[in-house]
Order: sequence, then C-alpha cells, then structure tokens
Amino acid sequence: MRNILLTIKYDGTNYAGWQRQSGKRTVCGRLEEVLSSYFDMDIKLEGTSRTDAGVHALGQRATLRADIKVPIEKLAQVINTALADDRLEGISDIEIVDAKEMPEGFHARFDSKGKRYIYKIRNTKDIDIFKKNYCFHVREPLDLEAMKKAAEHIVGTHDFACFQTAGGNSVSTTVRTVSSLTIEKENEYLIVKIEGDGFLYNMVRIIVGTLVEVGLGKRTADSVKDIIESKNRSNAGRTAPASGLYLDEVFY
Repeated sequence: MRNILLTIKYDGTNYAGWQRQSGKRTVCGRLEEVLSSYFDMDIKLEGTSRTDAGVHALGQRATLRADIKVPIEKLAQVINTALADDRLEGISDIEIVDAKEMPEGFHARFDSKGKRYIYKIRNTKDIDIFKKNYCFHVREPLDLEAMKKAAEHIVGTHDFACFQTAGGNSVSTTVRTVSSLTIEKENEYLIVKIEGDGFLYNMVRIIVGTLVEVGLGKRTADSVKDIIESKNRSNAGRTAPASGLYLDEVFY
C-alpha cells in the first residue's frame, strides 16, 4: 500500500467546494470518481483544506493510500490525462501539479504546519464580466496605505473569533497565528497574501472584506485592533466573495 501526496490546482467556479458532498459536484468527488474508475479500485482522498464553493487552488494538497502500480514520476501525467479524457478540448478544470511518495502515516491535513492564501481584488471602474469568477471587483478607489496599516493589526497571535462565520467545523479554540499579511498593487489588482498556522471558517474572506471597508474609508485602520479584541463577528466587515480566493500553498 502506497501513501501518496498530491499537489492539486483547480478552478473552483463550477464546484460546490473541495469536500465530497452527496448529490453535489465537488473537486474531491470528481477526483475520486476519475481515480477509482481509471485504477479500478475504490480510492479516497484526504485533503488539507476544505475550500468553499467558488474558491480556487494553486496548491491544494491531498493524500491517497492505494496499491497503484504507476511509477510516481508518471502519476501526475496519468491522472491529468484521465481527467481530460471526457473533455472535448482535452483540458480539465483540475490539474495534478505533482505527486510524491510519503512515509507511512503521513497525512496531508494533520501534518500541515501552515497555509498561504492569495486574494485578488480588481480595483477599477471598468467592468469585465469574464473576470468576475476570479476576483472581487471593487469599482471605487481603495486606499492601499490605509489597508496596509490595518493589516499590521492582524499579524500575530490573536483570538480571531471576530473573523469566523458560523456553520464551519467545530474548533477547540479560535486562537490562530497570522505570520504574514501583505497587500501589493499589480496593475488593476490588489493582491492580498496571508500566511498562518491555520484559518477559521471564512476567516480570510472576512479579513479581506474588513480591509476593503478600510480602503473605502468606511472604517479606520486602527479600528481593526478593536474589532479583534471584541471577538464579535458583527463588528467585522462583510465576507468577501469566494471568487477572489486562492489556496496558494500548504507548508509541511
């Protein structure tokens, strides 16, 4: 029995998230269906992050345990071919970036030391309907420097209950460490990059929504410190759309 770690890229637009769900099209469900059919065995994946509907990934990680005979260096190509076989253009919206043999007992989720997410904000008056599934479009000008100042209050170890939406998995503590939070302008986009040891349900999207409100002048940069200390979700900003969020990397 082999223990294999997959690195996965996907466009989450047409999926109800990563996690398998009965009667719904999910990334994990699609991969398990293709893998089980191709290798003629029941294959289950254990992913690191349960990305929501519409969220994308550049570096999702998942482990599978199966007696697959394909050499590890060819496995990604084999799976990608199987994923694309039923597509007219031969291109799937899921791609295996890498496959790596791991020691017995390794688990993609439980052995993770942290993650990095990217959030893309398109800040321009010009509407482009073909980009709406891959960013958060804010037409009003955003004050980048105010957003950066607000972000400084988020970095560190805090109780981030204010940035958690009800409905996620039950957690023993809402204390998390955000090791890095940067916001940089790239042409018409503001690119938010956030790294941490773990994130609460919708935490990144609520942080972005709060930072956008700071950028719009609806709240001050220093108010973010008070929001965190309040531990109250109603004091934070709106939840930013799923379309702008990308799971960039998982650290081990």
